[in-house]
Amino acid sequence: MRRPALALGLATAALLAGSVPATAAAPARAESPHATRCPQLSRDLPWYGHNRAKLQRTIDERGTCENPGLAHGHGRAPVAAFDWDNTMTKNDVTDATLNWSLLHDKILRPAHWRDTSTWMTPAADRALTAACGTSVPVGAPLPTSTDADCADEILQIRAEAKTMSGQEAFSGTWNHRRTVPEYAWVPQLFAGHTEDEVRSYAAAGRKAALAAPVGATVKVGTHTLSAYVRYYDQQKDLVRTLRRAGFDVYIVSAGSKPVTEVWSRSLGFDRAHTIAIRSILDDEDKLTYRTQGCGDMPDSQGDAIPYIDGKRCWINQEIFHLKGAEAWRKQDPAHRIALGGGDADTDSTFVDDATGAHLVINRNKTEVMCRGYDNADDRWVINPMFIDPLPRKSGTYPCATQGYINTDGVPGPLRRPDTSVVPDQSDRIHG
Repeated sequence: MRRPALALGLATAALLAGSVPATAAAPARAESPHATRCPQLSRDLPWYGHNRAKLQRTIDERGTCENPGLAHGHGRAPVAAFDWDNTMTKNDVTDATLNWSLLHDKILRPAHWRDTSTWMTPAADRALTAACGTSVPVGAPLPTSTDADCADEILQIRAEAKTMSGQEAFSGTWNHRRTVPEYAWVPQLFAGHTEDEVRSYAAAGRKAALAAPVGATVKVGTHTLSAYVRYYDQQKDLVRTLRRAGFDVYIVSAGSKPVTEVWSRSLGFDRAHTIAIRSILDDEDKLTYRTQGCGDMPDSQGDAIPYIDGKRCWINQEIFHLKGAEAWRKQDPAHRIALGGGDADTDSTFVDDATGAHLVINRNKTEVMCRGYDNADDRWVINPMFIDPLPRKSGTYPCATQGYINTDGVPGPLRRPDTSVVPDQSDRIHG
């Protein structure tokens, strides 16, 4: 990078360091000198404070503006990666697909519910068996559109990892920075279907969710759930601008791959640029209860999904082509993404790995918000949700004591690379 551009970036960073009221969405104080010739984020779409300028700085520094050879295929394109659910959209598209599927009897009865997840407890197996019954033949659709008990147990386990009676649905040992059983369980629920069938359910759920008014709800079983999903216009514009500036842009999601593909396609993401949980297929090309592994972890029932450190592994493996245990390690800047965006703790590792900008949509999730507010490299960009943002979190984020999710699931202090502890943080950027 040329020295004048670096000086400009440092000056801009200093200028943007001050706090801005939550209602602010004014243009940045200093307009990019490249604005007349380089791809620019739309000024018609509001961002919090000076976030547009912070993102624009990374686009200018890493894209074709400062590296014109990229436009002619010289040098590796900078990489941007985004989570999907509640980062690119308001609301969760995996949930939208599951809700539609339950309302249309698309979940097939397993021989034994305990087969669906290696971590399923006997209590959850009994609850699902009692609620869903055994009269439906194995492999046939469960009547979840009319059987509220069955739909309720499935939804409660997916959402809370507990049965309707409050018992733990999963137990045992797993690396809590590489997987979470209730996330891995969603593609396992679709076992017996082909990927094209799951895509068709996702497409139908997408149509219904986009047609539902903002704020609409739907009743599934006895659960009242959000019925709508919306693409964020600011994120659509950010993806378009990144691509025009020469970035290679990916989605990395802890959702099911065929589901995420349906939603990402309209933003120009092909299947190769949509990373999510990959189910192992049987000889008839139907989903099984097993999922593909990452790095040095073999295929399993969900031990290594794109979740927290798992997102780093899948990015390193699929984008930077790193193999084995190396895929789990933080890489040198040349083998890391330039811009990362997410909304939850599941995104904290890969967003932190970004070398240019770390975009966080504020949903009050402790680890990622602690990292964002600590702002160790002055490149964190925190934005309230673009639709129906959350109000200020009461109290502080317990960064110094519970800011990091350990591999055993027990929270501990969040530490900087120099091992110093991140102090507790107040919620300063909110709706």
